[in-house]
Amino acid sequence: MSTKEKVLHELENRKGEFISGTSLAKKFNVSRNAIWKAIKSLESLGYEIDAITNKGYKLSEDSDKISAGLIGSMLNTSYIGREIEILQSVDSTNTYAKKIAKKNAVKQGYTIISETQTEGKGRMGRSFESPANTGIYMSIILRPTFNIELTQLLTSCVATAVANAVDRLYGTDTKIKWVNDLFLNGKKYCGILTEASISFELGQLEYAIIGIGINVKSLKNSLSPEILEIATSIEDECNSNVTRNILIAEVLNNLEEYIENIESRQFMTEYRSRSFIIGETVVITSNGETKQALAINIDDNAGLVVQFSDGTTEILNSGEARIVKA
Repeated sequence: MSTKEKVLHELENRKGEFISGTSLAKKFNVSRNAIWKAIKSLESLGYEIDAITNKGYKLSEDSDKISAGLIGSMLNTSYIGREIEILQSVDSTNTYAKKIAKKNAVKQGYTIISETQTEGKGRMGRSFESPANTGIYMSIILRPTFNIELTQLLTSCVATAVANAVDRLYGTDTKIKWVNDLFLNGKKYCGILTEASISFELGQLEYAIIGIGINVKSLKNSLSPEILEIATSIEDECNSNVTRNILIAEVLNNLEEYIENIESRQFMTEYRSRSFIIGETVVITSNGETKQALAINIDDNAGLVVQFSDGTTEILNSGEARIVKA
């Protein structure tokens, strides 16, 4: 890491605590002037740093700028997140990722993260609200070598990996609504959008794009009251400060572990245990048709097993299921 990244990492780890320039210079074996230059460089990037004579430097409690260097220093992955591109704004990280994936210009695991999206994408053609500097909006490019049939497991695998990462860090209890939405206390805080390109000639995946949108910072002043009825953020639910760099690194570490073991389907046990749709009456929208049924299970291919009023059952591998409220 550069001196700038080392200083940022130290300030992040000791957030709320003043650190003298002398101690930073000694720790990193550089001059005081080098530390001063690193601080000024960080400030030019938008980091809020408090500086007081005879006390030193402190990262502001409100400063949480996404840093590729910080994220990279916390990764234990072999490929996911090893190359990270940070954007200030983009139409959609998935759209951007597809453009560069088609050119075969980047390696497996290349990760794009943006501070905001102007045309964030959700499933079924919906938009994903992406307020600036409050969430995690990222896409990871994969070039899977596993069997093409396993593609349908990617979304549920990623959803489980993200849920596990969030709960481990913040002591929350994430639930999953089939197939891709993550909930805390009955409100959505994360959506997953997986898109893939298939080579019919070779009979295999050319690439897959995993899009992850997480509401992190409080949304109370960012979204309309109507949206706040159904949406939430991690900070709004756990009532504590969430550092996005730490969460991103935890998610990326989890993703590689879960995806590397996708063929075993072991994650499906956790996925089912997190589901709150099993046992509920749902309205299904699939292939242009709308039906009502009872959700009775999720099979090992992440298909939703539903039962109709006449006793017949069906396995849904795509579409949407909306819970019917009493």
